[in-house]
Amino acid sequence: MNNFSKLLSAIALAMCMLPLYAEAQRTVIDDVVAIVGDDAILRSDIEQQYEQALIDGANYGGDMKCHIFEQLLIQKLMVNQANIDSITVTDSEVASQVDQRLNYFIQQVGGQDKLEEYFNKPYMQIKRDQMEVVRTQILTQRMQSKITENVKITPAEIRTYYSQMSTDSIPYISAQYEIQQIVVYPSVQQKEIDRIKDKLRDFQRQVAEGRDFATLAVLYSEDQGSASRGGDLGWYSKAGFVPEFSAAAFNLQEKGKVSKIVETEFGYHIIQLIDRKGDRINVRHILMKPKIDAENRNKAIEWLDTVSSFLKSEKITFEEAAMRFSMDKDTRNNGGVILNSNDGSVRMQISDLPAEIAKAIQGLEVGQFSKPFQMIDERRGKETWRIVKLKARHEPHRANMKDDYSLLQGIMEERKKKDVLDQWIRDHQRNIYVNISPEWRDCKFQYDGWVK
Repeated sequence: MNNFSKLLSAIALAMCMLPLYAEAQRTVIDDVVAIVGDDAILRSDIEQQYEQALIDGANYGGDMKCHIFEQLLIQKLMVNQANIDSITVTDSEVASQVDQRLNYFIQQVGGQDKLEEYFNKPYMQIKRDQMEVVRTQILTQRMQSKITENVKITPAEIRTYYSQMSTDSIPYISAQYEIQQIVVYPSVQQKEIDRIKDKLRDFQRQVAEGRDFATLAVLYSEDQGSASRGGDLGWYSKAGFVPEFSAAAFNLQEKGKVSKIVETEFGYHIIQLIDRKGDRINVRHILMKPKIDAENRNKAIEWLDTVSSFLKSEKITFEEAAMRFSMDKDTRNNGGVILNSNDGSVRMQISDLPAEIAKAIQGLEVGQFSKPFQMIDERRGKETWRIVKLKARHEPHRANMKDDYSLLQGIMEERKKKDVLDQWIRDHQRNIYVNISPEWRDCKFQYDGWVK
């Protein structure tokens, strides 16, 4: 991990170490150990995060408490500037992240009741305790992005950077793969579509009779990301939704109004308007996904077997088959080539691939393709069947300008961002009131401008 990533990880750790463990850890006599602007850092903040760092097995080297203390100082510095710059965070954004975080903890301890027992608090109190912590985290992340948003790297800078690297410092690249795919979504029987629509019509009727839409969303929506929030999707512009959903949502004019049934690539929805401000709206929805029956699933497999026979007999190339038969709009127009979501390149390491695809290419020679296999489309949450082809394999090697330009560009960009972030912190240390308790002034800080 490079220095910039380490710095951001450290800051993120300071933000993410939630005070969930306060009830479970030893009692700390609280006092203020530092003031940054108008914000205080308490001894309990450091102690709680120190306990969490021990649980996580974190090791920063040196005095861990001093390290955590400095990350809190940096966080306060950034949040202060974020408030000055009017950087905002919506309640729905905060709620979404809190839900995800608490769901993770519930999985770890084995249930919501055990979570409540562990912290000796009702679930809603635990949730409320996290809202401000997560809000601060998001503000800090946005401030970091704003500080480094104008960082650009020129080709000349990358060439100079690469030429000055020693052989041992040039990154070693693991084996990389280029993969193509043909994706088929099994058909849905009309009676299943009718069942879904009847259910959604019943929800529309219940809301019209006074039933709370949000309650129905919690009970029945199959959108795991929003169901626990009563279907609340937060604030979006038209471009934030897929076209069909956007058209229906922005057609709603009255608060509380419910849309007609809307079909999208994710399934079938009904939408309720919560509020609108200018060109942005806040809506909630109920999503229901049709189930695939065995007959249509078998038809999808049989169709892919037929496509495979065409490929084996060389009646059609894989690229042509992807363009003609694949139902995945993200890859069919480029011959089925899957792009790396991290950098947009065509090369991926095994760790970049979904487990099903990684398993499917094991044992394939370059140019060979897999048997049909099932896989859930993670973005759409829908069942798919697909075949994949190993288009190319790149052996492990030291990074070079020809094959790994985007990687070197990313490394150089992070290095430059770190320099910009370092300078921003040093500049703002001088321009904000900072008062540190005497017992903490002897810490070996990375940035020496804290003690004034």
